[in-house]
Amino acid sequence: MPAESGPLLVEGPVEIVLPDGTVRSGERPIVALCVCRRSKHYPFCDTSHRRRSLPPTERARQEGEDTSGAGR
Repeated sequence: MPAESGPLLVEGPVEIVLPDGTVRSGERPIVALCVCRRSKHYPFCDTSHRRRSLPPTERARQEGEDTSGAGR
């Protein structure tokens, strides 16, 4: 099962058929498939999930800092 905010890792090489019939190939020994659909290289992961979402604990920590007014 893939991580909640990360890619699905599969043994390569792989060929993936997209819903529109397009075939995408990954030649690496381990291929990271995007499960969040944020990747610009979908169906392959480009780590966009890292830039666009934070784990709940990190998000809560940053929100706590933001509302305290520290650093302003």
